[in-house]
Parts: sequence; C-alpha cells; structure tokens
Amino acid sequence: MIDVPMPQLGESVAEGTVTKWVVREGDQVEREQVLLEVATDKADTEVRAPAAGRVVKIVAQEGQTIAKGGLLCQLDETATGGARPAAAPQAAAPQPAPAAPPSAQGSANAPLASPSVRKMAREHDVEIARVHGTGDQGRVTQGDVLRAAGTTDGGHGPHVPPVAVSQPTVIQPQAQTHAQPQAAPAQPAASSLELAAMLNTAGGFVPPIPGVGFGTYKVPPYVPKPGDQVVPFSRRRRITADHMVYSKQVSPHVATVAEVDLAATSRLRDQHKDVFKKEGVPLTFLTFISIATVRALREHPDMNARVLEGSYVKLRDVNLGVAVDTPGGLVVPSIKQADQLSLRGIASAIDDLAQRAKAGKVTADDLSGTSFSISNPGLKGNLFGAAIISQPNVGILRMGEIKKRPVVVTNGNDESIAIHPVMYLALSYDHRIIDGALANSFLWRVADILNRGEFEVR
Repeated sequence: MIDVPMPQLGESVAEGTVTKWVVREGDQVEREQVLLEVATDKADTEVRAPAAGRVVKIVAQEGQTIAKGGLLCQLDETATGGARPAAAPQAAAPQPAPAAPPSAQGSANAPLASPSVRKMAREHDVEIARVHGTGDQGRVTQGDVLRAAGTTDGGHGPHVPPVAVSQPTVIQPQAQTHAQPQAAPAQPAASSLELAAMLNTAGGFVPPIPGVGFGTYKVPPYVPKPGDQVVPFSRRRRITADHMVYSKQVSPHVATVAEVDLAATSRLRDQHKDVFKKEGVPLTFLTFISIATVRALREHPDMNARVLEGSYVKLRDVNLGVAVDTPGGLVVPSIKQADQLSLRGIASAIDDLAQRAKAGKVTADDLSGTSFSISNPGLKGNLFGAAIISQPNVGILRMGEIKKRPVVVTNGNDESIAIHPVMYLALSYDHRIIDGALANSFLWRVADILNRGEFEVR
C-alpha cells in the first residue's frame, strides 16, 4: 500500500487545499497520472501518482485543507485488472472521508481554518466553531476572527457579513417600471477592529459593505439597477486584492521617475535579436532592463531587502520577479539568482516563465522568494505609472511605453536634436527603510546603464 501525502508546495508553503479530485476510489492509475488538484495562496498544483496501482482510499475531501505531509489518498500498487480505468475528471465527488488530523484542519465539527488562524482565535478568546467563515469553502480567515473579536459579546454575537456572490448576476428590470429599488438601511460605523479586518490580507478579502466607512464617512449602499452585472471575485483576484490592500497599508509608498534614452540599447538589440531569435530566445527590452536592474541591485543592496519587526534584512540572493499577464490574472514568477545569469540566460528565463505562466504551469516555488520586481505593461502601456510594491519586497520598477521623441544629443561641444526611443521608468519604494537619496541613486544607475548600452552580449 502506498500513501500519497500532501507534497511540499513551495519553500514557504505549509499547507494546501484540495480543490478537485480527478480520480475516484477504485480507479486504476498509471505512474505520474494526475490524481487531484490542490491550491495554495501562491499557485494551483497537480498531485500525481508516485506509482501505478489502484486508488483504494480517498482520505482528503474537496475543500479540505491539509498540512504538508498529510495523507491525501492510498494506492494499492499490487492491484492489476478488475478496476475501472481512471478517465477524465469525474463529475461525482469522492465519498466522505475521515476528518484530517487536528494539525491539518481541527476537529470534525470545526470549520476549515489554518493553524495560524486557530492560534489567533485562541489569542483573542474567540470560539472558532461559532465564527462565520468567508473564505473558500467557508474557510475561517484571520479577518473573520478579528471581526468576531470586535463584537460586544466576546466573539459569539453577530457580525456584519460580507457581500457575497456565487456567479455573475445581471440585474433584471423591475416588472413595475415606476417602482424604484430601496436603498439598504445604513449600518453602524465600523469599529477599528472591523476596519482592520477589512484591510487584513492574511485572511480573505472583504469587499466594501454598505454603510461602513472610516470615521464620519460611510460607503453609500449599492442600489441594484437594470443592466448592472455583479461579478464575483475569482480566487486569484481575491488573493491579489488582499495583497494590494495589505501592501498599501504597511508600506509607505514613494515614487520616483527617470527618463531613459534607449538609443544605444536599441542599437545593441538590433545587432543581436535575429541571432537570439534563431536560437528560440526573444531578445526584448525587458531583458536589458532586467540586466540593468540586477546590476544596480548588487550596487545598492539595501534595495534588495525585506522589513522585519524593528529591523530589515539585506538578502543574499537577487531573485527578480517579472509580472506576467495570464488569462487567469496577473502572476509574478521570479528568476532565481538573476545576478548570476548572462544576458542570454535572463532572456531565456523570462521567456520560459512567461510561457509557463500563461499555460498555468508555474509552481509555488516559481512564485516565491522574489526579492525585487519589474512590471511591464506591454505594448499597450502608457507614459509611466507607479506600481504597488509586491510584499515583502521594498521596491518595484515599472516600465512605461517606449516612444520616439526629440532629444538633445551632445558630441563634445556640439549639440543637436535627434529622434530616439525614450521610456520612463517609475520606481515605487518603501520609505520605512529606503530614503530618497538611495532610491534616486538606484534608479539613476539603472537608467545610466540603459542610456550607455553597457551590456555584454553572451
């Protein structure tokens, strides 16, 4: 008998949630065949069969959160024949299985919650079994615990529920056209704990609630009107929303912008892009900007850091995150030890990560460990924009559009006007540890390398 455990899904990932079983009990499977899909806060992953055999027992149910190493299912590698072959994903859910051990999800009657959420509930004297979960599959989040802790009866009383929709909804016209929808009654102003919960990213994202605001301001209630479409948050959109709100709350963002003349870099690219293309590696401006960035990070190590409680760490590895727009939303896989790679190595790594991200094949490790990020809005970009820092980094560089503009060219004592490709680079940085002088020096160096076209093509 072979036990199939929850795998290690990333260097910082301690658990995963079973989202879909592809096989059923009794199915015959081959080695490396997909058994189930699991999700973390970083990526979705397929769990494959370690050996051929028959699925004799499914332990973890869909929606259940299991700690790494926790049992998912069992295979009998000695069973051959007599069992139905596993086909495409089955519509029927697996049979109920025994509850996971307390380390994975708690008692059988308790709602889904991670160990960190259960610890927070104990610290706030909140009975987690009586907390309404707003996460996936009713999972209790840290925000839910904070809201429960803010009630007057020690967490056992009612709290304001979030707006929830399960599928896109189009508001239909009323039968009586003269009847107007009534606005929802105003709710009491939120307490500081409720507001903290709304902005808390460790738990699930809670959209604005009618009547809740800050101080004397209250968010106007939503009044449905014919033709409006209510679109539910996807899992990735909810995670992104959590991350962005958290980042804006904890990091005092400051932005600075540099103008970059790409004429020298563009000439260098034109000289080598065909050779790279024949090798199957696209040589993009993002490649050159990435090389310039990692060189500047090595010269300004405080930019390659993360903030701790009362201190900060200068990180040894330069792991460059590159934002990729995918059909499922934005993801930021990282190039590990990017400062150790050549121009060709960076170009190949960017292309590989982008292709796998768009195909949904990036792993949790691909999405973890980033120490600094670059955001590229693509061909349909704009002049420039200040991106939100990807936590726990202290900076992010956003590219603007590349446009031909008149520039002053100096040659000795002579000056002339020429038309060059120009781009604006915007650096957002965390003012808790990065001062303006350091940020400006870092951005100037990135621009200087690009202005000069100082690259070794290999």
